[in-house]
Amino acid sequence: MWIVRLALRRPYTFMVMAILIGIMGGLSIVTTPTDIFPYIDIPMVGVIWSYIGMSPDDMARRVLFVSERAMTTTVNNIERIEATAYNGVGLIRVDMQPGTDIDLAVAQVTAVSQTLLRTLPPGIYPPLVIQSDASSVPILQLGLSSSTLTQQQLYDYGANFISTQLSTIPGISVPQPYGGKVRTVMIDLDPDALYGKGLSPTDISNALNLQNLILPTGTVKVGAREYLIRLNSSPALISAMNDMPIKTVNGSPVYMRDVAQVRDGYQVQTNIVRINGSPSSLLTILRHGGASTLAVVQGVKNLLPKIQATLPTSLNISQLFDQSRFVRASVEGVVREASIAAVLTAFMILLFLGSWRSTLIVCISIPLSILTSLTVLGLLGETINVMTLGGLALAVGILVDDATVEIENVHRNMGLVGRRWFGRFWTARKRSPCRPLFPRCAFVSSSFRY
Repeated sequence: MWIVRLALRRPYTFMVMAILIGIMGGLSIVTTPTDIFPYIDIPMVGVIWSYIGMSPDDMARRVLFVSERAMTTTVNNIERIEATAYNGVGLIRVDMQPGTDIDLAVAQVTAVSQTLLRTLPPGIYPPLVIQSDASSVPILQLGLSSSTLTQQQLYDYGANFISTQLSTIPGISVPQPYGGKVRTVMIDLDPDALYGKGLSPTDISNALNLQNLILPTGTVKVGAREYLIRLNSSPALISAMNDMPIKTVNGSPVYMRDVAQVRDGYQVQTNIVRINGSPSSLLTILRHGGASTLAVVQGVKNLLPKIQATLPTSLNISQLFDQSRFVRASVEGVVREASIAAVLTAFMILLFLGSWRSTLIVCISIPLSILTSLTVLGLLGETINVMTLGGLALAVGILVDDATVEIENVHRNMGLVGRRWFGRFWTARKRSPCRPLFPRCAFVSSSFRY
């Protein structure tokens, strides 16, 4: 073959190429994303509408139906729209055509959703528009538990302290925790006290909305100094809200503490998580489609000790699920099988052919072939996953067969060439016994004979 002749004429060129393949293959192993499955490019946009207290039927007819109709006339490349209505929550899933610019789709969905607020029921919040794809799956789950902290404190630490610090890792997405109780300022009304003062819950709500404000008031300059003015600002402490005046009844003011009690509480709990029987919170970590599972999980594990140092010592963070173990096991399995195949092939060649050079060639050619494949995968933007590793595992068997056949064929041809040369030499010696082996001796012999 031409490549064999070229390799024999240019040995140093191929040595340099082998070194470059080794370097590029090593870099590809480090930089190529590694995951359990290949990246599935199915763009999807999710829209979450929220209106506490609205029934699923009203949410479907008055919110989701209107939003779906508006998307069909504004958003491009829609493949399918699926909507689900719950009590106070509506979910719309918009599947886009493959190859759609997902950033443009998110912008279009956000724009059309904002224009619908005037036509929807009054008081509804703007929707939450999120980007997702089929490869955004949980890769790590952290359990937050404690024997001394309350459930609202666990949720608060997970949502406001741990998630915010984990968000700095490239390719990670951390949603709100599951379980626990959402920390909220609660006002417990006393119906008898309200009836005795001639007040209603509406009066409490109006007073709270009017006085719990943050208004831009500016500054005032007195002499050489400038002072900041605070007017009708929000209370700095929860306990200060108990001193908030509600209304003047019979010439005397009624304060919040007279008819209600303000406390640090929680919303109605809709889900619960238990770890070893104790109430806890669950923090699920997702990865973006093009990120590496091993890189994201390793980044989380490296950052957790620093986060743990800033939290209470009674807060325990445990790893409940780790998908990187399956990915790492797949990679180690392929490496192990390739190593076993290379060692057995080298031992067989060394045993039957007795050539250490041929053994060295086989031990180098098989890893170089695998590194070449990994380099091509990295250049094409593919990932190292179970399917690509399975293909490499099958290719190792082909490499072993090809290496064995090639080495044996080379030795056989070398033996045939040597046997033919020896046969021609022996035949020539039998025909002319006095004819020497070298031409100069033949010339001397012929001159001596004449």
